[in-house]
Amino acid sequence: MRFGLVGTGPWAHRTHGPGLLAAADAELVGVWGRDPDKAGKLATELGVSAFTDYAALLESVDAVAFAVPPRVQATMALEAAAIGKHLLLDKPVADNLDDARALADEVADEGLASVVFFTARFAPEYRAFFSEVAEAGGWKGGWARMIASLDAPGNPYVNSAWRREKRGALWDVGPHALSNLSAMLGPVVELRAVGGEGDLVHLVITHESGATSTASLSLSAPPDGTTFETGIWGETGTRLFPRGETPPEESFRVAVQELVAAAESGDTHPVDVGFGLRVAELLASAEAQLNE
Repeated sequence: MRFGLVGTGPWAHRTHGPGLLAAADAELVGVWGRDPDKAGKLATELGVSAFTDYAALLESVDAVAFAVPPRVQATMALEAAAIGKHLLLDKPVADNLDDARALADEVADEGLASVVFFTARFAPEYRAFFSEVAEAGGWKGGWARMIASLDAPGNPYVNSAWRREKRGALWDVGPHALSNLSAMLGPVVELRAVGGEGDLVHLVITHESGATSTASLSLSAPPDGTTFETGIWGETGTRLFPRGETPPEESFRVAVQELVAAAESGDTHPVDVGFGLRVAELLASAEAQLNE
Protein backbone atom coordinates (compact mmCIF):
# COMPACT_ATOMS: atom_id res chain seq x y z
CA MET A 1 0.00 0.00 0.00
CA ARG A 2 1.39 3.42 -1.00
CA PHE A 3 1.46 5.96 1.85
CA GLY A 4 1.88 9.69 2.02
CA LEU A 5 3.06 11.41 5.20
CA VAL A 6 1.55 14.76 6.17
CA GLY A 7 3.54 16.74 8.71
CA THR A 8 7.17 17.65 9.41
CA GLY A 9 7.32 18.11 13.19
CA PRO A 10 9.13 16.08 15.85
CA TRP A 11 6.55 13.26 15.83
CA ALA A 12 6.87 12.88 12.05
CA HIS A 13 10.67 12.74 12.30
CA ARG A 14 10.87 10.40 15.30
CA THR A 15 7.88 8.14 14.76
CA HIS A 16 5.83 8.34 11.58
CA GLY A 17 8.63 8.45 9.05
CA PRO A 18 10.76 5.60 10.48
CA GLY A 19 7.65 3.53 11.23
CA LEU A 20 6.38 3.83 7.68
CA LEU A 21 9.76 2.88 6.23
CA ALA A 22 9.94 -0.22 8.44
CA ALA A 23 6.39 -1.47 7.81
CA ALA A 24 5.83 -4.56 5.71
CA ASP A 25 3.43 -4.22 2.76
CA ALA A 26 3.75 -0.41 2.88
CA GLU A 27 5.66 1.99 0.65
CA LEU A 28 6.28 5.57 1.77
CA VAL A 29 5.91 7.62 -1.41
CA GLY A 30 6.47 11.13 -0.10
CA VAL A 31 6.05 13.89 2.45
CA TRP A 32 3.95 17.05 2.43
CA GLY A 33 4.28 19.92 4.92
CA ARG A 34 3.21 23.53 5.14
CA ASP A 35 6.88 24.58 5.14
CA PRO A 36 8.48 23.32 1.91
CA ASP A 37 11.98 23.55 3.40
CA LYS A 38 11.04 21.32 6.33
CA ALA A 39 9.25 18.91 4.03
CA GLY A 40 12.30 18.72 1.83
CA LYS A 41 14.60 18.06 4.76
CA LEU A 42 12.40 15.27 6.15
CA ALA A 43 11.92 13.74 2.70
CA THR A 44 15.68 13.68 2.21
CA GLU A 45 16.18 11.98 5.59
CA LEU A 46 13.63 9.34 4.62
CA GLY A 47 14.83 8.92 1.05
CA VAL A 48 11.49 9.85 -0.53
CA SER A 49 9.99 12.73 -2.50
CA ALA A 50 8.85 16.03 -1.06
CA PHE A 51 5.50 17.29 -2.34
CA THR A 52 4.66 20.99 -2.46
CA ASP A 53 1.05 20.30 -3.45
CA TYR A 54 -1.19 18.25 -1.15
CA ALA A 55 -3.50 17.27 -4.01
CA ALA A 56 -0.53 15.85 -5.92
CA LEU A 57 0.45 13.75 -2.90
CA LEU A 58 -3.09 12.39 -2.63
CA GLU A 59 -3.08 11.41 -6.30
CA SER A 60 0.09 9.36 -5.71
CA VAL A 61 -0.97 7.27 -2.69
CA ASP A 62 -3.53 4.83 -1.35
CA ALA A 63 -3.36 5.96 2.29
CA VAL A 64 -2.28 8.98 4.30
CA ALA A 65 -0.58 9.14 7.70
CA PHE A 66 -1.01 12.39 9.62
CA ALA A 67 1.40 14.03 12.06
CA VAL A 68 -0.15 17.50 12.33
CA PRO A 69 -2.25 19.39 14.92
CA PRO A 70 -5.79 18.00 15.27
CA ARG A 71 -7.44 21.07 13.75
CA VAL A 72 -5.32 20.69 10.62
CA GLN A 73 -5.66 16.91 10.56
CA ALA A 74 -9.47 17.01 10.58
CA THR A 75 -9.65 19.20 7.48
CA MET A 76 -6.94 17.42 5.51
CA ALA A 77 -8.10 13.93 6.43
CA LEU A 78 -11.64 14.77 5.34
CA GLU A 79 -10.27 15.84 1.96
CA ALA A 80 -8.31 12.59 1.67
CA ALA A 81 -11.26 10.42 2.68
CA ALA A 82 -13.52 12.14 0.16
CA ILE A 83 -11.39 10.73 -2.66
CA GLY A 84 -11.05 7.25 -1.17
CA LYS A 85 -7.79 7.31 0.75
CA HIS A 86 -7.38 5.13 3.84
CA LEU A 87 -6.41 7.04 6.99
CA LEU A 88 -3.80 6.57 9.69
CA LEU A 89 -4.73 9.33 12.12
CA ASP A 90 -3.10 10.76 15.20
CA LYS A 91 -5.11 11.38 18.32
CA PRO A 92 -7.36 13.26 18.81
CA VAL A 93 -8.93 12.86 15.40
CA ALA A 94 -10.15 16.48 15.61
CA ASP A 95 -10.27 19.28 18.17
CA ASN A 96 -14.05 19.63 18.06
CA LEU A 97 -16.99 17.27 17.85
CA ASP A 98 -18.45 18.53 14.56
CA ASP A 99 -15.23 17.87 12.67
CA ALA A 100 -14.78 14.46 14.30
CA ARG A 101 -18.31 13.45 13.29
CA ALA A 102 -17.86 14.69 9.73
CA LEU A 103 -14.64 12.70 9.37
CA ALA A 104 -16.09 9.51 10.82
CA ASP A 105 -19.16 9.82 8.58
CA GLU A 106 -17.02 10.29 5.47
CA VAL A 107 -14.87 7.27 6.25
CA ALA A 108 -18.00 5.16 6.78
CA ASP A 109 -19.68 6.44 3.62
CA GLU A 110 -16.59 5.68 1.51
CA GLY A 111 -16.03 2.26 3.10
CA LEU A 112 -12.44 3.13 4.06
CA ALA A 113 -10.06 1.60 6.57
CA SER A 114 -8.89 3.80 9.42
CA VAL A 115 -6.62 3.48 12.44
CA VAL A 116 -5.99 6.05 15.17
CA PHE A 117 -2.51 5.90 16.71
CA PHE A 118 -3.23 5.59 20.43
CA THR A 119 0.36 4.65 21.20
CA ALA A 120 -0.15 2.09 23.98
CA ARG A 121 -2.67 0.14 21.92
CA PHE A 122 0.09 -0.94 19.52
CA ALA A 123 3.01 -1.74 21.86
CA PRO A 124 3.40 -5.46 22.70
CA GLU A 125 4.00 -4.96 26.43
CA TYR A 126 0.78 -2.99 26.78
CA ARG A 127 -1.19 -5.37 24.60
CA ALA A 128 -0.03 -8.23 26.80
CA PHE A 129 -1.08 -6.24 29.87
CA PHE A 130 -4.55 -5.55 28.45
CA SER A 131 -4.97 -9.25 27.63
CA GLU A 132 -3.94 -10.32 31.15
CA VAL A 133 -6.35 -7.82 32.67
CA ALA A 134 -9.22 -9.04 30.51
CA GLU A 135 -8.52 -12.66 31.39
CA ALA A 136 -8.37 -11.95 35.13
CA GLY A 137 -11.62 -9.94 35.29
CA GLY A 138 -13.30 -8.67 38.43
CA TRP A 139 -12.00 -5.12 38.12
CA LYS A 140 -13.81 -2.41 40.08
CA GLY A 141 -11.90 0.77 39.29
CA GLY A 142 -8.83 2.39 37.86
CA TRP A 143 -6.88 5.59 37.52
CA ALA A 144 -4.58 7.48 35.18
CA ARG A 145 -2.24 10.29 36.19
CA MET A 146 -0.71 12.08 33.24
CA ILE A 147 0.91 15.16 34.71
CA ALA A 148 3.51 16.54 32.31
CA SER A 149 5.48 19.73 31.70
CA LEU A 150 5.92 21.18 28.23
CA ASP A 151 8.70 23.29 29.75
CA ALA A 152 10.72 20.34 31.00
CA PRO A 153 14.26 20.37 29.54
CA GLY A 154 14.39 18.64 26.20
CA ASN A 155 10.64 18.37 25.68
CA PRO A 156 10.27 18.25 21.87
CA TYR A 157 6.79 19.78 22.04
CA VAL A 158 7.79 22.95 23.90
CA ASN A 159 6.69 25.07 20.91
CA SER A 160 3.43 23.22 20.22
CA ALA A 161 0.85 26.00 20.20
CA TRP A 162 -2.27 23.81 20.40
CA ARG A 163 -0.94 21.93 23.42
CA ARG A 164 -0.53 25.26 25.25
CA GLU A 165 -4.17 26.24 24.78
CA LYS A 166 -6.43 26.28 27.84
CA ARG A 167 -7.73 22.76 27.18
CA GLY A 168 -4.50 21.48 25.65
CA ALA A 169 -3.94 18.77 28.25
CA LEU A 170 -7.53 17.53 27.94
CA TRP A 171 -7.22 17.06 24.17
CA ASP A 172 -3.59 15.87 24.09
CA VAL A 173 -3.09 13.42 26.96
CA GLY A 174 -6.83 12.97 27.65
CA PRO A 175 -7.26 10.66 24.63
CA HIS A 176 -4.49 8.38 25.91
CA ALA A 177 -6.07 8.20 29.36
CA LEU A 178 -9.53 7.40 27.96
CA SER A 179 -8.16 4.83 25.53
CA ASN A 180 -6.14 3.00 28.18
CA LEU A 181 -8.89 3.04 30.81
CA SER A 182 -11.40 1.80 28.22
CA ALA A 183 -9.07 -1.03 27.26
CA MET A 184 -8.90 -2.13 30.91
CA LEU A 185 -12.41 -1.42 32.21
CA GLY A 186 -14.61 -1.35 29.12
CA PRO A 187 -16.40 1.38 27.16
CA VAL A 188 -17.15 4.68 28.89
CA VAL A 189 -20.76 5.63 29.56
CA GLU A 190 -20.19 9.14 30.87
CA LEU A 191 -17.71 11.34 32.68
CA ARG A 192 -17.60 14.35 34.97
CA ALA A 193 -14.91 17.01 34.66
CA VAL A 194 -13.45 19.44 37.21
CA GLY A 195 -10.81 22.02 36.37
CA GLY A 196 -7.79 23.02 38.42
CA GLU A 197 -4.94 25.47 38.10
CA GLY A 198 -3.89 26.22 34.54
CA ASP A 199 -4.80 23.39 32.21
CA LEU A 200 -5.23 20.82 35.00
CA VAL A 201 -8.32 18.64 34.53
CA HIS A 202 -9.71 15.84 36.71
CA LEU A 203 -12.14 13.35 35.17
CA VAL A 204 -14.42 10.91 37.00
CA ILE A 205 -15.42 8.20 34.56
CA THR A 206 -18.21 5.59 34.58
CA HIS A 207 -17.78 2.47 32.45
CA GLU A 208 -20.41 0.14 31.01
CA SER A 209 -19.02 -2.61 33.24
CA GLY A 210 -20.08 -0.65 36.33
CA ALA A 211 -16.47 0.16 37.21
CA THR A 212 -15.43 3.74 37.79
CA SER A 213 -12.10 5.40 37.14
CA THR A 214 -10.36 8.75 37.41
CA ALA A 215 -7.92 10.67 35.24
CA SER A 216 -5.78 13.69 36.17
CA LEU A 217 -4.31 15.56 33.21
CA SER A 218 -1.91 18.48 32.82
CA LEU A 219 0.82 19.71 30.50
CA SER A 220 1.76 22.71 32.65
CA ALA A 221 3.09 21.09 35.82
CA PRO A 222 6.44 22.20 37.26
CA PRO A 223 9.14 20.05 35.65
CA ASP A 224 9.92 18.40 38.97
CA GLY A 225 6.25 17.67 39.59
CA THR A 226 5.59 15.47 36.58
CA THR A 227 4.15 12.02 37.18
CA PHE A 228 2.70 9.22 35.06
CA GLU A 229 0.88 6.20 36.46
CA THR A 230 -2.02 4.09 35.26
CA GLY A 231 -3.53 1.19 37.15
CA ILE A 232 -6.62 -0.76 38.12
CA TRP A 233 -7.86 -2.53 41.22
CA GLY A 234 -10.38 -5.26 41.86
CA GLU A 235 -11.00 -8.77 43.10
CA THR A 236 -7.53 -10.05 42.21
CA GLY A 237 -5.60 -7.09 43.58
CA THR A 238 -3.99 -4.07 41.97
CA ARG A 239 -2.16 -3.94 38.65
CA LEU A 240 0.01 -1.09 37.37
CA PHE A 241 0.82 -0.30 33.76
CA PRO A 242 4.16 -1.81 32.78
CA ARG A 243 7.09 0.40 31.91
CA GLY A 244 7.04 1.26 28.23
CA GLU A 245 9.83 -0.50 26.36
CA THR A 246 8.78 -0.33 22.73
CA PRO A 247 10.06 2.70 20.76
CA PRO A 248 7.15 4.70 19.33
CA GLU A 249 8.34 4.15 15.77
CA GLU A 250 8.00 0.39 16.31
CA SER A 251 4.46 0.82 17.61
CA PHE A 252 3.70 3.00 14.60
CA ARG A 253 5.03 0.28 12.30
CA VAL A 254 2.45 -2.07 13.82
CA ALA A 255 -0.30 0.53 13.28
CA VAL A 256 0.69 0.90 9.62
CA GLN A 257 0.60 -2.85 9.03
CA GLU A 258 -2.75 -3.19 10.77
CA LEU A 259 -4.24 -0.42 8.61
CA VAL A 260 -3.06 -2.30 5.53
CA ALA A 261 -4.61 -5.51 6.87
CA ALA A 262 -7.90 -3.76 7.65
CA ALA A 263 -8.04 -2.28 4.15
CA GLU A 264 -7.42 -5.68 2.58
CA SER A 265 -9.89 -7.59 4.76
CA GLY A 266 -12.59 -4.98 5.14
CA ASP A 267 -12.61 -5.58 8.90
CA THR A 268 -13.01 -2.72 11.35
CA HIS A 269 -9.99 -1.99 13.52
CA PRO A 270 -10.68 -1.73 17.31
CA VAL A 271 -9.24 1.79 17.44
CA ASP A 272 -10.53 3.19 14.17
CA VAL A 273 -12.00 6.62 13.51
CA GLY A 274 -15.27 5.46 15.12
CA PHE A 275 -13.43 4.91 18.38
CA GLY A 276 -11.67 8.23 17.82
CA LEU A 277 -15.09 9.87 17.47
CA ARG A 278 -16.24 8.37 20.78
CA VAL A 279 -13.14 9.76 22.48
CA ALA A 280 -13.85 13.17 20.92
CA GLU A 281 -17.44 13.01 22.22
CA LEU A 282 -16.14 12.41 25.75
CA LEU A 283 -13.56 15.19 25.47
CA ALA A 284 -16.19 17.59 24.15
CA SER A 285 -18.47 16.69 27.06
CA ALA A 286 -15.65 17.38 29.51
CA GLU A 287 -14.83 20.69 27.84
CA ALA A 288 -18.48 21.79 27.95
CA GLN A 289 -18.63 21.01 31.68
CA LEU A 290 -15.42 22.94 32.31
CA ASN A 291 -16.70 25.93 30.34
CA GLU A 292 -19.83 26.08 32.49
